[in-house]
Amino acid sequence: MNYLLNTSTDPYFNMAFDSYVLENTDFEGVYLWQNAPSVILGLNQSIYAEVNLPYLRAHGILPVRRVSGGGAVYHDLGNVNYTFVGSGPWVASGPSVIAAALRSMGVPADVTGRNDILVDGRKCSGYAKRYASGAPHRMMVHGTLMYDVDLEALTQALAVPGSKLSAAGVESVRMRVANLREYLPYGSVQEFITAVLEFCTRQGAPCALTPQQLQEVEEIAESKFRRWEWIYGHSPSAEFSRSCKFQCGTVTVRYSLKHGRFTEVSFEGDFLGARPASELTALMIGKRPEDLFTIKIGEYFDGLSYEEFMELLS
Repeated sequence: MNYLLNTSTDPYFNMAFDSYVLENTDFEGVYLWQNAPSVILGLNQSIYAEVNLPYLRAHGILPVRRVSGGGAVYHDLGNVNYTFVGSGPWVASGPSVIAAALRSMGVPADVTGRNDILVDGRKCSGYAKRYASGAPHRMMVHGTLMYDVDLEALTQALAVPGSKLSAAGVESVRMRVANLREYLPYGSVQEFITAVLEFCTRQGAPCALTPQQLQEVEEIAESKFRRWEWIYGHSPSAEFSRSCKFQCGTVTVRYSLKHGRFTEVSFEGDFLGARPASELTALMIGKRPEDLFTIKIGEYFDGLSYEEFMELLS
């Protein structure tokens, strides 16, 4: 099997790379790649419902959206991603090839469930797939391999307030997921990458995109994958309810977002404020959450800062 080289750790570039190779090349084979700390959303997910945005902002973790379905996943440089792309049924068997590679290293890995690779009943990999536009014979399957992922960051980044994951805690997450480093003798993630590639690409040849193609990938990253409209605005409709106690009193907010903008907002509680909350509600309709920094929040909720207000909404 041939393999393609991609040394970027920029998750926006890498999402564009996946899309470009699928849609704009005739490459048939596999490649491995890594992302800097980021949360990768499925195509059809609401970022506001799936991601702990305040934690991401505080820790420099990038929010990213991919072109395939499935759930949100956390990436860092302790994670290895694989992509199989080409024509024919062999592409869909890519996760089985990865599981076989792990077994060849002594890891008791099995493909099971909807889209998981499990080790001793714990998840070490998830995957998703996508057909090329107008070319159902050509498909991409890409997935994760948790080698030495920061489980604390994984837990917090995906722990939306009030969710089951936010209540579960890190120890519970460790019971459900496995870092492959526990099972392998390698001294670094790069040694692991080399071992997986050697298994998958026997008799294969290395390939690379041309400088012109890489420039086109960068243009796609800039025009699509780094844009607010794709990351946030692509979010489907979602409804939220939050309640927090502040110095001004208890504030309960109920709101709906569609394509990343407020469509309905209401406030209730025993809070104090110099202006009626209904006035704030009118100001918020049609805006994005990050647009609210221009509003003097403390006039509606005595002493409340913009940062505290964003925590209420998150």
